[in-house]
Amino acid sequence: MDPIESINTKKDSSFAMMLEAQRRGWEVFYIRQQDLFTDNGEVLAGMTLVTLKDDPLDWFRLGETVTRPLHELDAVLMRKDPPFDMEYIYSTYLLELAEQRGLLVVNKPSSVRTANEK
Repeated sequence: MDPIESINTKKDSSFAMMLEAQRRGWEVFYIRQQDLFTDNGEVLAGMTLVTLKDDPLDWFRLGETVTRPLHELDAVLMRKDPPFDMEYIYSTYLLELAEQRGLLVVNKPSSVRTANEK
């Protein structure tokens, strides 16, 4: 995901999706590209629990950061805007590997790699 502090809550769909997921009782974690890695063929991430409020001046609080295998999550939303650089490509390959382990990745990694412009 793009830096969380740069999200414009009035127009960014990432905020709306995270807020709705939280409203439905899901835990929402914030994962940056540099937080993704592999260990013995398993994709893991340092993920930070985020609590959201519908308040444009104070809309998120970051909680504890934990490292977990991605396939333990219910879903991952790929919400990083290009630049289409090596870190972006690397992230799509890692998400694709987690997808092969059964993780639902919304915005299919191979698709965003192939058609990466909005």
